[in-house]
Formats: sequence, C-alpha cells, structure tokens
Amino acid sequence: MARDDAPAMIGPHAVIHAVIAMRERLGEQETNAILANSQIAQIPTGDAMIPEMDVLRLHRWLSLREPLDCFVITQEAARRTADYIIANRIPSMAVRLLQALPPALSGALLMRAIRQHAWTFIGAGRIRFSSAWEFEIDRSGADDPILLPESLLQWYAGVFEGLYRRLVSPGCRCELSQPASEMSQIHSYRISS
Repeated sequence: MARDDAPAMIGPHAVIHAVIAMRERLGEQETNAILANSQIAQIPTGDAMIPEMDVLRLHRWLSLREPLDCFVITQEAARRTADYIIANRIPSMAVRLLQALPPALSGALLMRAIRQHAWTFIGAGRIRFSSAWEFEIDRSGADDPILLPESLLQWYAGVFEGLYRRLVSPGCRCELSQPASEMSQIHSYRISS
C-alpha cells in the first residue's frame, strides 16, 4: 500500500525512449546537459517504476533548452513507447484480435485495457474516460510544483495515437484540445480515425 506522502511513480519508458530520441536528434552533449539540468544521473534500466518528478523535470528542461525540437523528440519518444507497450505488455493474441476487429469494437476493448493500466504513465494525475475515443487527464490533485510542459501533454497524446494506429486503425489521430485557460490542469484528448 502506497503512503499518501510517497512520490508518484511512472513507468521508466517515459524517460528511456525520450533519451534515445534526444540522443538521435540533439547528440550526446546536449542530451547530457538536459539530463543534468533534470537531475537524472542515471537512465532507468526499465525494470522498475521511477519517480514521476523525473519525467516532469525532463520535459521541462527539454522544452526550455529545445523549444522547437522538443515536439519532434516527444513524438518519436511516444511512438517508441507505444511500440514497446505493444511488443512487451500486450499479449500477441490480444494484438492480433484487436487488429482483426472493426475499429469501433477494438477501440472500446483497447480503452478498457488502457483504463486498467493508465496509472503507469499518468503518475499523480487522474484519467477520466468519456468513451473509447475521448478522455481527460486531470492534474489538479497532483500538486505539481511546475506547470506541465506542452511537450509532456503531447507525449500522452502520442502514446495513445501510437497504440490506436497499430491496434485499431492506421488513420487514428489523438489530439489535445486547448484548455479554457493556460492555468487549467484538466487536459482533454480526442481520438479520431
């Protein structure tokens, strides 16, 4: 049982794939500088959850140092994360079944599975599902010390888009709606095919 004051945890691939994409796009020196600013001394091995704060700081410093490239890097990191999930976390028989079903049915089944495991990439946030095609990420109870960088919000969209494209329909897109205000901590997403 987790303590109330324990730091929120998140899956390590939120950092692993971002660092791979950063090295490819920015090179070793700039990536190491961003990691140092983010206080990440060692890249996760992938065998244990990591503090969510590492991910928040990584995206914060990535967006500060690379305000344009951060979105290209985030998109690639999200794609790699979705690929990892499909290859390592979803049974191959379930992958084949989702790909064979009509999109309306496979979307509903995929979102049901995501609902059960969303905590692994939402950390202290809460996720609410309106349907198989719409959801919200609510950070209002997360007590974040910094505003979430846009790149992290786009990473969430990219992971969902990657999963839906590979498992539901290749034309799926996941888009983040603009919040009512910049200070809003509730972020709405819509998946279209």
